[in-house]
Amino acid sequence: TLKFLDKPIKADASTDVVHMMCPMHLLNIQKGMMDIKIGQVLSILTDYDGALVDIPEWCDFTGNELIGVFEHDDYYEFFIKKCREMP
Repeated sequence: TLKFLDKPIKADASTDVVHMMCPMHLLNIQKGMMDIKIGQVLSILTDYDGALVDIPEWCDFTGNELIGVFEHDDYYEFFIKKCREMP
């Protein structure tokens, strides 16, 4: 289940996919995950409502941990912990 956070958390890196839709937002998230180390957290900024489904499914598929999402006024900020190397 998707966990909404009360406030944003500290991330080690950030990927901005605002104005991107499927599949481009997922490709950019994958690239962002490749740039961080296992145990680090990536923040993803998006205004795409479909990301509320796509990103949790992508995390399940890739074996990374979705910490949660914070809803800003006009975009979402997802926080993903890298749990394994990306193929």
